[in-house]
Amino acid sequence: MNLAIVLVSPKTPGNIGSAARAMLNMGASDLRLVAPRCNHLDAQAVAMAVHADTLLRSARVYPTLREALADRDISVGTTARQRGDLPPPRHPAQLRPLVRAAAAPALVFGPEETGLINSDLEQCQATVRIPTGDYASLNLAQAVLLVCYEFLQGLDDVPDLERKTATREEMEAMYSHLHETMHLIGYTDAVRARHTLRLWRAMLDRALMNSAESRLFRGFLRQVHWKIGDAGRRGTEAVAEGEASDTPET
Repeated sequence: MNLAIVLVSPKTPGNIGSAARAMLNMGASDLRLVAPRCNHLDAQAVAMAVHADTLLRSARVYPTLREALADRDISVGTTARQRGDLPPPRHPAQLRPLVRAAAAPALVFGPEETGLINSDLEQCQATVRIPTGDYASLNLAQAVLLVCYEFLQGLDDVPDLERKTATREEMEAMYSHLHETMHLIGYTDAVRARHTLRLWRAMLDRALMNSAESRLFRGFLRQVHWKIGDAGRRGTEAVAEGEASDTPET
């Protein structure tokens, strides 16, 4: 499986190295780091990676989560709690068919102290919660090991039907376009825009659009922009014609 493991703003080299080792244990090899707060090739990271040092050295570093997910078609965030108006986290077994059917899935893990924040989880089509006892806080490497096991080694039937969904960059571009259109037509305002867009994201992400479908939706949004612009031009021309007709002849 072409599975990417994305660590958002990891704090310590040892945790990054241990996460790389956990990935190697479970058969994952694509490590992506978003704005790390340490040197991921520090001696401590290499020591903790043990035989996964090659995997660690090949890790790619990105300034933002959006860029790290740009070529992915499904992204699953990890969280231990329910977040407001975001979809509730699900058991790994419930998400396994979705991840295994994807062409380029990603698992996203947050900083050691806080986990993923809401703006990170908004970019994920689903969230997963590792079943634990009352104390749900896991070390970063532990979380990587357990979630990778569930999706790479856990026993389950692989779905027969595979669907090539749009990349996250295509979907994020579509959501930016939708956000602009909402403001243009007065569908929402600056105060409610984020909440409203989250609801649209949740609905449209469930559709698992492919690239052609995302372009189709954006074509509709472009037509809305053109129609409003055309109406504005017609109104301006009508006003100008009216002013001209009111001008007395000399």
